[in-house]
Amino acid sequence: MRVASLNVFSGRTASGTFASSSSLSSAAAALDVDVLGCQEVDRGQPRSSGVDQTALLAAGLGASWSRFEPTVSGTPGETWVPFPASGADGPAYGICLVSRVPVVSWHTLRLDPSPGRFPMPVPGRPPRMIWLKDEPRVALAAVLATGVTVVCTHLSFVPGVNLRQLRRIRTWLSSLEVPRPVVVLGDLNLPALPVRRATGWTPLVSTPTFPGWRPGVQLDHVLGVGLAPGTSARGEGVADLPVGDHRAVRVVLDLPGR
Repeated sequence: MRVASLNVFSGRTASGTFASSSSLSSAAAALDVDVLGCQEVDRGQPRSSGVDQTALLAAGLGASWSRFEPTVSGTPGETWVPFPASGADGPAYGICLVSRVPVVSWHTLRLDPSPGRFPMPVPGRPPRMIWLKDEPRVALAAVLATGVTVVCTHLSFVPGVNLRQLRRIRTWLSSLEVPRPVVVLGDLNLPALPVRRATGWTPLVSTPTFPGWRPGVQLDHVLGVGLAPGTSARGEGVADLPVGDHRAVRVVLDLPGR
């Protein structure tokens, strides 16, 4: 089983320029996995030509199962309200999972943001600081027909809030009646050590991912929960994709008996 996580940066290149819509499909095709989780995904946004980016990713992967899970209605960085809201058919932004493996059920967990605005460093030449209002987050779980559950999420950039959200996901998964093993993937906005300490989950890939052009820290993770003895994993970072300001992470899992 092959899985990957990619922050698609709303379909922009690493330099912040919007790429062509076909670039999303090309990125998914290049990753060539069974299940792909993506963060910073647009749907119906004028800034990204109004396209459904989840559909483009699914088409590129050749995936028949997909789900976009919005976190806000409107445009991040401009005007938005938490999802769901009136006018929910308009522009939206969130995360998605696309799968070549049949999905038998979907589950979601809503995660509250921190109130107020917070400074966020933006890599570049020169680097700069912007103040952003924290957005609500979500965890999206897909139960696959193979008996594996895959969870995608994108946690807050606010220190402490992201750890609290990660612990909520851990508690949610411990009570959620879904098949094991569970593979949790996404942009956690946290390096490896606090992730491991907060969850005890098994890291399946270890490589710096951000910023994508010269990564110095791992913010993007693939983690195993309830792995059977004998499970093996080969993880790697994937550079030079046509979209995203992070490197993707990809893992090949050998699951005994599956």
